[in-house]
Order: sequence, then structure tokens, then C-alpha cells
Amino acid sequence: MLLCLLGAALLEQVASFYLPGLAPVSFCEPGKKQVPDCKSTIELFVNRLDSVESVLPYEYTAFDFCSEKTMKRPSENLGQVLFGERIEPSPYKFDFKKPAVCQKVCTRTYDTNNPSDKAKLDFLKKGMLLNYQHHWIVDNMPVTWCYDVEDGQKFCNPGFPIGCYVTEAGRPKDACVVNSNFNEKDAFYIFNHVDITIHYHIVEHEQLGARLVAAKIEPKSYENPNDDSPECSGGAKFLKNKQTGVFKIPYTYSVNFMEDKNIRWASRWDYILESMPHTNIQWFSIMNSLVIVLFLSGMVAMIMLRTLHKDIARYNQMDSVEDAQEEFGWKLVHGDVFRPPRKGMLLSVFLGSGTQICIMTFVTLFFACLGFLSPANRGALMTCAVVLWVLLGTPAGYVAARLYKSFGGEKWKTNVLLTAFLCPGVVFADFFVMNLILWGEGSSAAMPFGTLVAILALWFCISVPLTFIGAYFGFKKVGIEHPVRTNQIPRQIPEQSFYTKPFPGIIMGGILPFGCIFIQLFFILNSIWSHQMYYMFGFLFLVFIILVITCSEATILLCYFHLCAEDYHWQWRSFLTSGFTAVYFLVYAIHYFFSKLQITGLASTILYFGYTTIMALIFFLFTGRYRGRGKEGRDKGWYYFGHYR
Repeated sequence: MLLCLLGAALLEQVASFYLPGLAPVSFCEPGKKQVPDCKSTIELFVNRLDSVESVLPYEYTAFDFCSEKTMKRPSENLGQVLFGERIEPSPYKFDFKKPAVCQKVCTRTYDTNNPSDKAKLDFLKKGMLLNYQHHWIVDNMPVTWCYDVEDGQKFCNPGFPIGCYVTEAGRPKDACVVNSNFNEKDAFYIFNHVDITIHYHIVEHEQLGARLVAAKIEPKSYENPNDDSPECSGGAKFLKNKQTGVFKIPYTYSVNFMEDKNIRWASRWDYILESMPHTNIQWFSIMNSLVIVLFLSGMVAMIMLRTLHKDIARYNQMDSVEDAQEEFGWKLVHGDVFRPPRKGMLLSVFLGSGTQICIMTFVTLFFACLGFLSPANRGALMTCAVVLWVLLGTPAGYVAARLYKSFGGEKWKTNVLLTAFLCPGVVFADFFVMNLILWGEGSSAAMPFGTLVAILALWFCISVPLTFIGAYFGFKKVGIEHPVRTNQIPRQIPEQSFYTKPFPGIIMGGILPFGCIFIQLFFILNSIWSHQMYYMFGFLFLVFIILVITCSEATILLCYFHLCAEDYHWQWRSFLTSGFTAVYFLVYAIHYFFSKLQITGLASTILYFGYTTIMALIFFLFTGRYRGRGKEGRDKGWYYFGHYR
């Protein structure tokens, strides 16, 4: 009762709970601060610019836009740095509920005879040609550009273009199609004016002021011949591709405020997410995956409950030794099934790293389902994944050491070092090469040297010692006792049919797990390379569980067929059967690159395939980990090999 009373008292005091950094901010008009801690100035922050035609993001200042140099830029977390986000203050500042019309921000002047100005102007042209897009932030909420699409629906994009290009043939590209006045051939149209509409909601029954629930923008282009007093009227501002001389770009903005009584602060992201009609496709993906799981579960249940049970029951009823000589199928390999595999060291290292990735993925998706890693909490997903990977060195070391000891290995030092450095080292080497390319291209995604040193410190000072600790307990534990004795002379494996040979079996084993995830994989690749928001972590977590079940069942099924064919080399085959799903992932990523993306340029192509290789390796270790329960050899199915005798 005392505990209940204490809990009730705590609940009374904690009337509302918000995630750190995601609490609502109250706003009030200047000079009317009846609400404590309310703000009257709305600050607009700018993020990196990216494009669907290039993998290289760039900082806001790289395009020579109007910038704010007096304010200190907010600090980014590790996930934001890894994704290339560079948030910085902007000169766009507004007073709450104080509209403004055609306010001048700054004017940029370029002289094509000046090499520095010409380089800046050429870079701006390149950005418009590749359709680079702004990403602005107000009150930790993306500023969206909403426009009509087919079937009368409205799509809200959390970004808007810096400009567009009309070809020499007069064909408008990208955003130039929205305005029929953009008809000058071989010209770049610059969106140098923005109309910003900020929607707010006044909190009812509470003296908390107003809260911002949406920020929408409409980019426009104006000539504005008078720089001192712009009127935001007249023709569009365009730059001829081969224009020479002095060229000025005035940047202006207008802001308006609108009260919205229908949108609450807690659901202010919904209008962005609802414009992405993916829910029906996601349910189709789940149903498709469930059908595959039910099919595999039925097959495994039929084999385990009917075939194995029937064989074992019949064998236990045998009365004579002569009858026992009539062994067939999987019974014949009971003396070789626990024979250590070739390259057992490498297999144990892969399984240890796979365990680390598996636990990291499960915990990350679990927290994402609870809402801790939502898109509003920028960079939290990647930060959580990296921190978990660093802290999960102990399970990796323990599993690798335990399995290596069960294989009869004695080179424990080599095993520990390979577990700590082999797979992470390959990933880091690939990542470092990609980072060098980003450095060379001047991209904002290039990781600073200090962050690179910090990641190395996390790896060497935390992950590696934890791996050693896990390996110590794994080797210290008593070795695994197999239920049957291994024969001294290996049994000769008979000639195999086509479908029981290693390579065809491995290829077939990866098809069904990939069939469970390929629809979800499309949305994940879209979020990474097409810069779309991914928020359906509930669907992703369910697909994750289905993938684990499918990998395990497919491996059990194929392992049984191979053992029935008297092939006892099951350890590597079981790992590669489910791990081959990563090869299908790689093939799909190549297909996605050529059929869905518009990426151009050698650097962007190398970066795409470099990062895809990292994802494929991680996915290979992750799926290979679910290898039909070969772990520690204590599964009851294997125990029957000793029991039936």
C-alpha cells in the first residue's frame, strides 16, 4: 500500500511527460508575455542541402546564400554528423503574430570576370541543375512545401528547390514545370523569394500561450530591380547559362500567421506523414510475409512432428540389432554431425559479430516503436544504433569464444582479436574510403577529423575491451558436451543430387527470407537515397520478427534435406543459407540504382555502391546468425542422433 501511495503521489507531480529536447515551446506576441517562459521571436534554422540526383549533400553556406554569422550554430549529435546534417542559424527571424511582406534579407552580387564570383555562380547553377533542395526548420519542425499531385491529393515535401533549369530546347525541368512563365531557353530560374505561412494553435483551458503546429512555404522568383525597397512583383529572376557581366540576386521573404484549431501540438507531424500514401502497401507487405512464414512453418512442423517423430518412434520399437542395421537418411550421419567445420575460426567470428548486430537491431527497433527515435528527434536512430553496437561487444566475444571452443579450437587469442577487429575493421575501412571521397568533394557528409577520432576511441577503448571480457567468460565456461561421439574416420559423403548440392541449396535458401522484406526494403532505400521520411517503425519491427522466423525455418528445412542426403557438412551451409539473403539485397540495390534513382556523377556512384556494400555485409552477418539452431549443438533435434541408439 505504501508503494501504491508513493506511486500515486509521483504521478500527481508528473502531470505530463515529454522526451528530452522534444517538449513544446510556447509563443506569445511581443510585449504581451503573460505566460512565463514564452518566446516572442521565431528563429528559422537551415540544414544541409541534398538532391535525388546526387549522393553529395552540401552545407547551406556552400551555395553563398544569405547567412547569419553572429549566432552560434547548434551542436549536432553523432547520428546527425554521420548523416551529414549541418544545422545552422539563418537571418530569417520573425515576431510571433506579426506579418511581414517582402522583407529584404540580403543581396548577392556576382561578377563573372572575377574568378571567385564565377566559381560561386557556377556552383549555384550546378545546384539548380541537379535540383538541390533547401531543408529549413522552425521549432524543431520541417518547413514544408505543399503542392497538388494526381487524384486531387496534396503532397507536402520537407524541402523546396533552390531553383530550376529550362533546357536549350525550351523543356522545363523539375520545379520549372509549376510556372508557365518559366519559358526562357537555356536559363536558370532562381527561387529568391519565399512566402512562409506559420500555423499555430492556442492551448485551451491552460495559460500556456500558443504552440506552432505547421510551417509551410511557397518558393517564388522575382526580378526586384530596386534592391533597396523590393516590391516582390514583376517577372521571374533568371540567369542565362552563358551570361556574363555583373549579376545580382536579391533575397526576400514574406511571413503570415494563421490559427489552426484542428491540429494539436502532439500531432503536428501528421499532415506530412499522411501525404505519403504507403500504409496500404505496408499492410500488403506484412500479409505477403505472413503467408511465407505460414508456409514455412507448416513445412517445418510437418517434417518435425511427422517424419522425425515417426522415425524415432519406429526405431525405438526395434527388437533386434539386425533391424538396427537398416539405418537410412539422417540416422547414418550421427557420428559425423558434430565434426568441427572447416574454417571454424572464421565461422565463430561471423556468428559473434552477427549476434552483436542482431541484439543492436532488436533494441533499436524496440525503442523506435516506443517513439523515442521518431523523426522529430533528429539523429537519435543512428546514435542509438552506434552506442548499442559499442556496448554489445561482450555478447559478440562470448558467442564467438563459446562456439570456437565447441569446435575444438585452441587459438583463443586469434579468435578474440578477429572478433574485435575483422568485421568492424572491414566496415570502417570502407567507410573511411567513402569519407575521403566526401572530403575531396567538399560535402557536408564528410565526417570531421575529431568525430572520426571519437568513433575510433569508442571502438578501441570500449568495444574491444568488452569483447575481450565476453571472450574470457566464453572460454572459461565448461566445454559443450555433444550427445553423441564423433567418429575418428570421417564418413564418405555419397553423390548428391542437384538440389542437395551446396550452391543450389544456398541460393534457394535466401529467396524466401528476401521475399519477406523486399517491399519494406524499397521504403528503406527511398528514405536513405531519395531523402524521404521513414516513420513506420511498427511495420519494420514486425517485418524484423518475420525475417528472423523465416531465416530460421528455411535453414532448418534445408538442413534436414541435406542430412537426409547423408551430407553432414551443415555448419557453414546453414550460415550461408540464410546469409545469402544479403546477396539478393545487393542485387536489388543494384536494380534500384538503375531503375529508380537519377544519380549522376562518378563520385556519387562510388558512394552509393560503397555504402551499399557496408549495408550488405551487415545484413549478411545479421541473417546468417539465424542458422536453424546450430548454436552450441544442444537442440533436441540433434539429440535424437544419440538417443535413438
